[in-house]
Amino acid sequence: MRILGIETSCDETGIAIYDDQQGLLGHSLHSQIDIHAAYGGVVPELASRDHIRRCLPMIDDLMAQTRTKPEDLDAIAFTEGPGLIGALLVGASIARSLGYAWGIPSIGIHHMEGHLLASELTDSPPPYPLVALLVSGGHTQLMASTRPGHYELLGESVDDAAGEAFDKAAKMLGLGYPGGPEIAKLALLGNSERFDFPRPMTKKPGLDFSFSGLKTHTLITLQSLGTVTDQDKADIARAFQDAVVETIVIKCERAILQTGFSELVMAGGVSANLELRAALAKLGQKHHITIHYPDLKFCTDNGAMIAVAGLMRQSLWDKQNWRIDARARWPMIELEPIRSP
Repeated sequence: MRILGIETSCDETGIAIYDDQQGLLGHSLHSQIDIHAAYGGVVPELASRDHIRRCLPMIDDLMAQTRTKPEDLDAIAFTEGPGLIGALLVGASIARSLGYAWGIPSIGIHHMEGHLLASELTDSPPPYPLVALLVSGGHTQLMASTRPGHYELLGESVDDAAGEAFDKAAKMLGLGYPGGPEIAKLALLGNSERFDFPRPMTKKPGLDFSFSGLKTHTLITLQSLGTVTDQDKADIARAFQDAVVETIVIKCERAILQTGFSELVMAGGVSANLELRAALAKLGQKHHITIHYPDLKFCTDNGAMIAVAGLMRQSLWDKQNWRIDARARWPMIELEPIRSP
């Protein structure tokens, strides 16, 4: 089976071709960072227009590179949600149209399930059952999964997700977009002893997250300093990152103890943060659990994770489904279980 994956949920156009026998044949990714950087965040209309410009040429190029013809494909997978409606509609309309023209099924994929299943692209995919930590720009969630497609929500952010908090804190510090990598880079120069930021919702039971208070604390700290030096910014970046990382680790530890599972998968854009990876590695040693991550190149949005998810959801392929759907919000627990083909 060979499948084309299309990812257009936000500010990256991802295209991939995956074969169940040969693995990932090829993938390409176009980032819109340069377009949105001037605005300090994603401008939805600009994102949609760039997906329109990029998507079909990228598909043509990748099919040529992998020597894949339309008749070689068995299906097309595209991101149906969650994400920006306009951006999602670009990928959905292209996938449905190509599927109709080529006479093959097209299937809508949940963006966050794609992130979770990106770990299938590694040399050692995680065994089930597992706890999944999904941390991206708009989501921070802990899921329990007994097998692919079966999810129980353990906890999630009640306000800003971790990625959103990084972006907003970076903007306060005068850093570029996206904020996560910028804060991580600046934090390397910071003094970890100078500021002590709160670890939100860690003194009460439960697995929910809250990061909006850290954003407010960052603003108050900056205002209290008056004139802000480069070292001040580095120290604040370090305190902010330390607070986010420790908060996430505390919640992961609770999830592991609550479920009794010995496997933890972290996926999503924030999973590229090296400090978070190092902290979770220590957690793994403490509780004798195995920590799994996608390769760094598959942490951000990409077409390969959508292709893999589409292949795993083969039982839902339907050649007669030409309905174009896009979902800005879509809880993972609403997904149908994955059945064997």
